[in-house]
Amino acid sequence: MFPNSLLQILDARSFGSAWFWLVLAVVWSFGGRRVLGIPADILMDAGRSLRRAPGLETPQVLALLDWMSLNVPRWRVSPRMGLALAAALPFGLSVLAGLGFAGGLEMAQALSLLLIPQAVLLGLRLRLAGQLHWILRAAELGQPAPRAATDAMQRINRYRIAQTLISLVAVIFTGLWAMRWILLHPYGV
Repeated sequence: MFPNSLLQILDARSFGSAWFWLVLAVVWSFGGRRVLGIPADILMDAGRSLRRAPGLETPQVLALLDWMSLNVPRWRVSPRMGLALAAALPFGLSVLAGLGFAGGLEMAQALSLLLIPQAVLLGLRLRLAGQLHWILRAAELGQPAPRAATDAMQRINRYRIAQTLISLVAVIFTGLWAMRWILLHPYGV
């Protein structure tokens, strides 16, 4: 009884629903506003400051390092939690993708197209957090603040480029897949 009701929920219309597209737009637009909880304006101010005065310890550089010291530790994952995450996340996404693409369930396909790129970005965020952790440690041990901020901004900018590309590809692919689905299943069947 339970598996059938779960499959019926996962088979609900999604590509033709305004709610799915609203969720897709919200997820992808809010995902790019912050990097590991560091606001975009702090990143832009620090970047401008580092370009104008590369070796100076400006308030913007210190603000970036302060935000990093507050937010980066929250993204640290213990080895036990990392192992659980590395096992459960791919398993859950594989089951969802299998139900969607092999089983033909529309909602499972929609959730897969939304969650798989988010899982990739989660992996990139955790990797970035690990890199920024070591930059903060070096700054605590005496590395000059402008050097630490420059290293951090290089890694954050690489992450933002990857995030933008993944977002773009995910939204375009989701739109094309949804068009295909709607054309092949005009009445939802």
